[in-house]
Amino acid sequence: MHEADQASPAQAVAVATSAAMYERDEATKSLGMQIVGIGPGYARLSMPIRRDMLNGHKTCHGGFIFALADSAFAFSCNSYNLNTVAAGCSIEYLAPGREGDVLTAEAVEQARSGKSGVYDVIVTNQNGERIALFRGKSHQIKGEVVEGLVQRQT
Repeated sequence: MHEADQASPAQAVAVATSAAMYERDEATKSLGMQIVGIGPGYARLSMPIRRDMLNGHKTCHGGFIFALADSAFAFSCNSYNLNTVAAGCSIEYLAPGREGDVLTAEAVEQARSGKSGVYDVIVTNQNGERIALFRGKSHQIKGEVVEGLVQRQT
């Protein structure tokens, strides 16, 4: 997100949409995720790794890392207030997360055309070390995240 975009109508839609989605997203909230950045086609979420997120190797279970990346993907691809769901996604784990780490997932739109989009998410720890790379493919469905917020574009 650029500084000039902060006051744009598209930025206002992204902020309102993310607030409405977050309010309804019990899974994201229950894992301690917070939205720390939002913009059109962009989202940055953070999540602390808790003891109950550790696997048998005492590192963060990959499913929690995936959930963080997937939530960042969801907030970025829904930032236009058009209901959008995952059509597919993949993840590459690069390093372990450890108890007490704070992971950040930064989702950036790579392409968006018609009803489809592609988003890349980089997950890092508090030291900036890359933990995972995630790619999500989105598909727009009927409806708006916040009904009537903006006129629906086709």
